[in-house]
Amino acid sequence: MGKNLVQKIFAEHLVEGEMIAGKEVAIRIDQTLTQDATGTMAYLQFEAMGIPRVKTELSVSYVDHNTLQSGFENADDHRFLQTVAAKHGIYFSRPGNGICHQVHLERFAKPGKTLLGSDSHTPTAGGMGAVAIGAGGLDVAVAMGGGAFYTTMPKVVGVELQGELRPWVSAKDIILEVLRRMSVKGGVGKVIEYCGEGVKSLTVPERATITNMGAELGATTSIFPSDELTRAYLKAQGREQDWIPLTADADAEYDEYIIINLSELEPLVARPHSPDNVVSVRKLGPVPVQQVAIGSCTNSSFSDLMIVAKMLKGKTVHPNVSLVIAPGSKQVYTMIAQNGALADLIAAGARILESACGPCIGMGQSPASAANSVRTFNRNFEGRSGTKDAKIYLTSPEVAAATALTGVLTDPRDLNIEYQKIALPEQFLINDNMIIPPAEDSAEVEVVRGPNIKPLPVNEVLQNEINAGVLLKVGDNITTDHIMPAGAKILPLRSNIPAMSEYVYAAIDETFPRRAKEAGKGIIVGGVNYGQGSSREHAALAPMYLGIKAVIAKSFARIHRQNLVNFGILPLAFVNEADYDGIDQGDELIIEKLPEQLDAVEIMVKNLTKDVEFKTIHGLSERQKEIIKAGGLLNYTKN
Repeated sequence: MGKNLVQKIFAEHLVEGEMIAGKEVAIRIDQTLTQDATGTMAYLQFEAMGIPRVKTELSVSYVDHNTLQSGFENADDHRFLQTVAAKHGIYFSRPGNGICHQVHLERFAKPGKTLLGSDSHTPTAGGMGAVAIGAGGLDVAVAMGGGAFYTTMPKVVGVELQGELRPWVSAKDIILEVLRRMSVKGGVGKVIEYCGEGVKSLTVPERATITNMGAELGATTSIFPSDELTRAYLKAQGREQDWIPLTADADAEYDEYIIINLSELEPLVARPHSPDNVVSVRKLGPVPVQQVAIGSCTNSSFSDLMIVAKMLKGKTVHPNVSLVIAPGSKQVYTMIAQNGALADLIAAGARILESACGPCIGMGQSPASAANSVRTFNRNFEGRSGTKDAKIYLTSPEVAAATALTGVLTDPRDLNIEYQKIALPEQFLINDNMIIPPAEDSAEVEVVRGPNIKPLPVNEVLQNEINAGVLLKVGDNITTDHIMPAGAKILPLRSNIPAMSEYVYAAIDETFPRRAKEAGKGIIVGGVNYGQGSSREHAALAPMYLGIKAVIAKSFARIHRQNLVNFGILPLAFVNEADYDGIDQGDELIIEKLPEQLDAVEIMVKNLTKDVEFKTIHGLSERQKEIIKAGGLLNYTKN
């Protein structure tokens, strides 16, 4: 039996375990990336391991999230990131060089390599034929230290693309269609592997849009083959030597299979407040729109912005619409400046932002109260934009540009604009002057720490029992934005866990931090797909700091579940989901003889308030059990 692409790369990097779906495996990591919202903590954790220099082939530290310097905190942390990178063998991408995933695709990603990133959209590099996985910062720190990355061997879903996209239909519509079919939890425990004749019609940036937003499926990662189009992209980036051909065998088998006929797709939109709430633009109708935002790691490439510029050239943005555009990288920004597209965007009334994440993580450009905002981003969770009652719609750049012109959600096919396919340049503008290589002599580098960087909180070893109250009960699809919000107010506190913990679950219950501190310990009860969204480990680290000992949920998102384990918080799933209904906030729960129960499949939990008992399962590997017992991965690694 032939191998699919995932099996080939996993086999090449396998360190431990058997490649059987559902079993734990460990793989060698070639590259790592961090960004500043997660990287500060990751490097504090790396320092705590006492390893002088990274052991990966390549590690890059990007600054792209917290570039809004409204106080000293962000600038101080950028200085820390630059000096710690220089000292420990890490390349440093300066503020203004671009969004980590866009820059990594342009300058560093390689077919056949493994990439681990402390950002959930790390799978962007799967558009290059890499196995690129998002994880918590502590997992990335371990990988930088030469440790393997442990994960459940995923199932592989083959997505066969047939035909070609029609005019005004784009790669964003492909991934929205996949989300419509599979849902935000349909990819958990799976890798999405694209194949078929339709792949040959998609450029690497288009493929990267699809793999980027595969994170919204809950998938471990997504991947495309490395073919002649991959080679052409790398050649245009001056990196043809990095190319290798890499495809699935002709007789490869998949655990699941989906067929999408590209020629049947039409412009789609994800309605508030979930990326899988997808319908056609025409079906939804002319929704009045007050803001349009184009950019993010999903849709800020050269070709994305060129199609927008061509649509807006000689026209003016609707008077009721605020249009903001963020180029994905310095390379993109410079190229559209040199070819005149930037001038066309400015003349049309667009507000040009710096090359950074910006509005996507609530860092500026929050919509007006109760406004409708159309964005080319990847997430539209409630409140993520910075305006709680805003409604966020996710679309392609083509739909976003058409909407900016009309003031209502618009299918670009309904405008009298001639369609022009954007061809990738034969040669991109290459200037890596904003990427700083590490110092040759680490001893000469002093790591600079600002006052906002506080000591890393460390959990205690697992006790014989957990006896605590249910401090919070929440529903399905709780995101890491619910647990630990982002935005201009909170993100600058990412290296100060005591300060950041004051905002845990504040969007749902602003009394939660106070009640948690008063109780000293607690349990959270959740529904389906608990912890979906961002990889931010702060959504586990800050609750751990507040004394959360366990989370009992119907099911968990992959990255967040691992982050809970990494910080010694016990993740338990209901055996009978109906038991969820029998628990109320404030109930006292007890889990006895924990070390013994961990060695069994099921763990019994007693509800002392209701005088009932129910079953849960931990699903932990032998290694994960030892991590929980040690009080987290840092303690386990030290031991």
